[in-house]
Amino acid sequence: MSTTRAIISLWILLLLSLSPPTLQSNPTVCIVGTGIGGSSVAHFLRQYSPDPTRILMFERNGVVGGRMATVTISGETFEAGASILHPKNYHVLNYTKLLNLKRREPSSSDSFGIWNGKNFALKTISARSWKVPIVEKMVSLVNSVYLFVRYGFSLLKMQTFVDDTVERFLNYYKDVEVRPVFESVDEMLKWVGLFNLTTRTLEDQLIDVKISPLLMQELITVITRINYGQSIYISGLAGAVSLAGSGGGLWAVEGGNWQMAAGLINRSDVELHLQEEIDSISYLGEYYELNSTKGSSYACEVTVVATPLDELDIHFSPPISIPKRKLQHTHATFVRGVLNPVYFGMDDVSKIPDLVGTIEDPDLPFTSISVLKQHGEKDFIYKIFSRKPMADAILDDIFGVRKETIQINWGAYPHYKAPEVFAPFVLDGQHLYYVNAFENAASTMETSAVAAENVARLILSRFFSKASLSSSNLKSSTSDEEHLHQDLTYIYYQ
Repeated sequence: MSTTRAIISLWILLLLSLSPPTLQSNPTVCIVGTGIGGSSVAHFLRQYSPDPTRILMFERNGVVGGRMATVTISGETFEAGASILHPKNYHVLNYTKLLNLKRREPSSSDSFGIWNGKNFALKTISARSWKVPIVEKMVSLVNSVYLFVRYGFSLLKMQTFVDDTVERFLNYYKDVEVRPVFESVDEMLKWVGLFNLTTRTLEDQLIDVKISPLLMQELITVITRINYGQSIYISGLAGAVSLAGSGGGLWAVEGGNWQMAAGLINRSDVELHLQEEIDSISYLGEYYELNSTKGSSYACEVTVVATPLDELDIHFSPPISIPKRKLQHTHATFVRGVLNPVYFGMDDVSKIPDLVGTIEDPDLPFTSISVLKQHGEKDFIYKIFSRKPMADAILDDIFGVRKETIQINWGAYPHYKAPEVFAPFVLDGQHLYYVNAFENAASTMETSAVAAENVARLILSRFFSKASLSSSNLKSSTSDEEHLHQDLTYIYYQ
């Protein structure tokens, strides 16, 4: 008798293991990815809707934040991925206020140089040894005059081009009563007049506004190489965003930008699944079944993919179709040591600029080298960007001393190529959404948050039949400053 019961129990357990996951009484939204995009979707869903929606979030790593990550070298922590925030901002500024996070100014570059492989084509004056405010201001003024003499009125034309782009982007922060819910990236860009910038290269746009070839070949190329690891042949909107992220007043979150994602997730009452990678998403008529590498299954009426699909192996059933694109890999190398002045044709390391950018030359082994912190006259922590891994032999040429070296390979942003073609926000015509479709326009933390807000509104309008949303909750729960929605953040990898 006991044997019969045991067999029956085993059959019951087997049938239960084979049965599909059970739908909950409240609608379930599953979000794949816990970076700024995924965490922002959860945040805006909670903020715009009082319904008791169940939200599940999945992260293949052991920590949240996605490409917002830190690295520790010699016991000190620095931003390793998306690291810099611009003072003009809406979402990210409000996140820091909402979460009581502290802002800090990252170490600024006292001097700047453009390295062509043989010498410095441009090198600004350093005020490092003076440390007197009035002298620093005078040096800054001299450097500004020097740049103007070299590049002329093209600097002003470049700024006008950037300002016009920013002004158009600010429309995404208008009240939701007057701002549409966008079903495609094309529609979203056309509404603010930015779509045409994605159809042409940055070089074409700059030629149209009569930017000098010298400014394009030197300063603008350095900026696009640092911010997106690419040349002025990237698409125009990504180029404009890159240029906008090179101004003053930059900041970051004290302790790491990843805390924004962590804080939004904590506030959004989600069920967080760390170290659980989703390997298949199947639409079964009334819901999606998500299967993880842990062998677990989850039923979700709505599913949001908030991570780039380009290098992920998620099986979709039925299959989805998105434009193929390459990710631009940026190799970030952190070194504690001291540069070799002979490599740069100098007789002393103090003569090497704090930020060394490079022109577009395939023979140059790095994109940029910047000082993160100085411990002594010959003891620094540097960050190096390159398109390929930095071999030890090359590092030994560039550095006179290397005490510690850490290398990270980021699939950081799309490889931009005009005209851009965009994946849909709705991948299957049902309720499978893709936040990262917007990245082919421009990839920043703030643009990810802007796209996430639109996706959250899209979910509420399509699945929950909420055609209109009130912006009162948005304003009251994020900031008391009425005009923050007029600001924009540009994030770049520096």
